[in-house]
Amino acid sequence: MNFNHKALFPETDNIELLNHQVVTKRDLLNFGNLLLREIKSSTNQETLPKPWLKSAEVRNILKISPGTLQNLRINGTLKYKRIGGIIYYNYEDIVKMLEK
Repeated sequence: MNFNHKALFPETDNIELLNHQVVTKRDLLNFGNLLLREIKSSTNQETLPKPWLKSAEVRNILKISPGTLQNLRINGTLKYKRIGGIIYYNYEDIVKMLEK
């Protein structure tokens, strides 16, 4: 995390002047408040799901068995891509299937 020195020390224009100054309790309090704001803002950001999911992840999301997932593939209900021996499912396709 890189903090702007102006956020911590608004009265200081030149950051080089800070090299020889003592840290005060007020400076620590400012830093603590700034750090808390950064942590809160980073945890409030919405995490987007991965665009491609493996079979086990899809089964956990839908709470279905491997056989049921296979039936969804065979019926064409759920589109998939096979890369090597791994089957991937598009998250958007899963959402669309659930909305039907």
